[in-house]
Amino acid sequence: MKNTSDSAIALPSQMRGDETEVVKHGNSLGGATLVDSLGKKRYYVLRDTDGRPLTTSALDSLGPGKSTAVFMQFPAPPATTTEVSFQLPTFEPATLKLS
Repeated sequence: MKNTSDSAIALPSQMRGDETEVVKHGNSLGGATLVDSLGKKRYYVLRDTDGRPLTTSALDSLGPGKSTAVFMQFPAPPATTTEVSFQLPTFEPATLKLS
């Protein structure tokens, strides 16, 4: 994730999604999904046995021109799936090619 602006930005809490189980664990990227339009499936971030999303957490701001590596773990789509849309609340969707 990269802040290309000249000022610090507060990362929106909406990125964690709105599921009760995810919200109670604080800021994360738990609202991220992969969408397979052809297979008509949506894949949600995996969670541990306590319900915590398997993502980078405790993100609250990013300084001007700064970047940080982020992590999100999803279930694997079928091997026949070649493209998914990555969606994170408050961001534009991005198409990902799978191989």
